[in-house]
Amino acid sequence: MEKVNKIRVRYAPSPTGYLHIGGARSALFNYLYAKHNNGDFVVRIEDTDLARNIPGAEESQINDLEWLGIVDDESPYRPNPKYAPYRQTEKLEIYRRFAVELVQKGFAYECFCTEEELEKSKEEQLANGISSPRYDRRCLYLSEEDKQKLKAQGLTPTIRLKMPDNECIEFDDMVRGKMKFNSGDIGDFVILKSNGIPTYNFAVVIDDHLMNITHVLRGEEHLSNTPKQIQIYRYFGWDVPRFAHLSIIVNEHGKKLSKRDNDIRQFISEYRDLGYPADAIFNFLFLLGFSPLGEQEIFSKDEAIQLFDIAHLSNAPSMFDQKKLDWMSASYIKAMSDDEYLRFVKQFLDDKYLSFDLQTINFLLLLFKEQIHRGSDINYLMEEVLSVADFDQEVIDYLQKETSVNVINSFVEEIRNLSSLNKDMISEAFKKVSAKLSLKGKDLYMPIRLKLTGRYHGLEIYNIVIALGKETTIERLKK
Repeated sequence: MEKVNKIRVRYAPSPTGYLHIGGARSALFNYLYAKHNNGDFVVRIEDTDLARNIPGAEESQINDLEWLGIVDDESPYRPNPKYAPYRQTEKLEIYRRFAVELVQKGFAYECFCTEEELEKSKEEQLANGISSPRYDRRCLYLSEEDKQKLKAQGLTPTIRLKMPDNECIEFDDMVRGKMKFNSGDIGDFVILKSNGIPTYNFAVVIDDHLMNITHVLRGEEHLSNTPKQIQIYRYFGWDVPRFAHLSIIVNEHGKKLSKRDNDIRQFISEYRDLGYPADAIFNFLFLLGFSPLGEQEIFSKDEAIQLFDIAHLSNAPSMFDQKKLDWMSASYIKAMSDDEYLRFVKQFLDDKYLSFDLQTINFLLLLFKEQIHRGSDINYLMEEVLSVADFDQEVIDYLQKETSVNVINSFVEEIRNLSSLNKDMISEAFKKVSAKLSLKGKDLYMPIRLKLTGRYHGLEIYNIVIALGKETTIERLKK
């Protein structure tokens, strides 16, 4: 790695799925660290797991990152020729060349063991009480003649890193402090598979070195990979980047967030489709493991960049609080201007409401601005006004009461005589019905609400009548 003064960080997803909450949080913290320090944020693609790659996943992940406001300085779509290519499958010859170099230096060796032989060795070690089986190094001692014979039989070797015996591998984690591992506990691991595909721990070191990555911020599940990677750096004589291992994300029960956890939506695209504002998700992820000073909870992107400090990252698990996310999302929606809000919420409005006139739609949408937590909420709220729920027997019995029938008929007469509808006029109509029938409260308003919507609760009755308009109101009441 050449000496660079500029901080360079990376987010390196695999295109085996879509942008996950944990991945988005890692990308965000890398982005904030880079921008806070006037550095570069790089996105590269770890696509060597060919069998599990999903068409479109790479583009989807980068699109979701950009939607969140996490825009890379370099990626396959914004390459810097100095560091390209940005996909691992485009660098297989590079990995092979470095792996061969380690073999030539005596730091790695060819391994001809089959999967069956490796599994048998593992079972034997377990049976002998070895809880963490390691490779037994049988291929380390093969002569050149033995190797040539095995190759002549059609066997293609893997390449294993030869780990030193009983050496301390130590590093200063920016989140967790001093970390120590014993090289003897790790075992010789494969760095290049027999098909020429590099393993994760090898490819990531080569990539980070060639791209001049100075700091690596990633999830704590990678902590056990770090000593393996540091040893590869040592063998090449390369500078080792600084590491920061981020806390895991847990659900409200304290269990690590899992893709099998159906209580929490796992992917950013799901929140995007449901109508959570991008800025709200950005803000929520910013506080998922980061604790700024003070009580402030709503932060702009610029404020997050300015405040981000690794010293304030927690090493304790971070709880994904759905209620807090909903509150935060609602806060962002309420803060929108009316014009911004209308443009935002109409993206999620069902087509069936397009038949209503624009004035009515805008009137209702603005009424619900204080109630929605996400854009898609607008549809069930609109549904409660613009469609009539099926009447159950209880509603039917209530509407057939003499007092209910009288209220409905009298209100129709009053509304029919109005030239236009507003709250004052509708209120006056109710007063006249109240005086005529000597009714008030629930007995006065509930028959109208139930006949118009089929529901006991919802918007103020004045707003329902205004939204429906004179003709539709009378039609529903007379039906």
